[in-house]
Amino acid sequence: MDMKVNIAGVEWKNPVTVASGTFGSGEEFGEFVDLNRLGAVTTKGVANVPWPGNPTPRVAEVYGGMMNAIGLQNPGIDLFCKRDIPFLKKYDTKIIVNVCGHAPEEYLAVVERLADEPIDMMEINISCPNVNAGFLAFGQDAKHVEELTAQIKKIAKQPIIMKLTPNVTDITEIAKAAEAGGADALSLINTLTGMKIDINRRTFAVANKTGGVSGPVVHPIAVRMVYQTAQAVNIPIIGMGGIATPEDAIEMILAGASAVSVGTANFYNPNATIEIIDGIEEYMKKNGFESVKDMVGIVK
Repeated sequence: MDMKVNIAGVEWKNPVTVASGTFGSGEEFGEFVDLNRLGAVTTKGVANVPWPGNPTPRVAEVYGGMMNAIGLQNPGIDLFCKRDIPFLKKYDTKIIVNVCGHAPEEYLAVVERLADEPIDMMEINISCPNVNAGFLAFGQDAKHVEELTAQIKKIAKQPIIMKLTPNVTDITEIAKAAEAGGADALSLINTLTGMKIDINRRTFAVANKTGGVSGPVVHPIAVRMVYQTAQAVNIPIIGMGGIATPEDAIEMILAGASAVSVGTANFYNPNATIEIIDGIEEYMKKNGFESVKDMVGIVK
């Protein structure tokens, strides 16, 4: 049974990673999950300088999931390189660093700083809907996506995954732009922008007014977008969005994802990733699949 997958030349032991921002940088979950079991650990977003994030409250529960407006709070790249990368190097798993920024030069500063660090891949967050600078909305503009991807590819030494936002009219247009800019892989979907109002306090449930909706409620939308994107591009896709069970992950792979990412489920079931890895393997045995890649995108 071959659980290995190859994403842009990087071989993972299995197709399961975690969604950025739901797993800290690995250490936070180290007591609950054997990190050696994961195909890769995707870190929380890191910027060129520390970001304080949004005012509180930042999180609200919604039907079938959650809404967050953390605002990409992070300690900055210097502390990250000193503390988080050495921690992850102790484990037999691939390291994917999620990179965020308010402007191209901020992304490029982080990408350049990571060039000689012992990491395996970078995931570029061009889609987080919470940052007040407004600039991250350029993940909704195909031209900007292609330009930024090309700028990053010029200086990056590791393969680049562009993380796409679902808050667009046509996801395939953005996916093709990232591919044209030289992206090595795509990850999707990020959160869907939502709003919740507390009717008793007559105010917004999160201080930012809007937040990113995630969890099982978004899963069918994510599957549809992964399917559409897989038909439109020729680079690998890491599928995410409401994956909580092995069935969810398998569905995403059959739709065209070469690997999957588990996010919100980590908060209420820290063992979700392990259950999903074991469940995929069981499904393969039961259905006669020799390798994960034999399942990718077979539902046309």
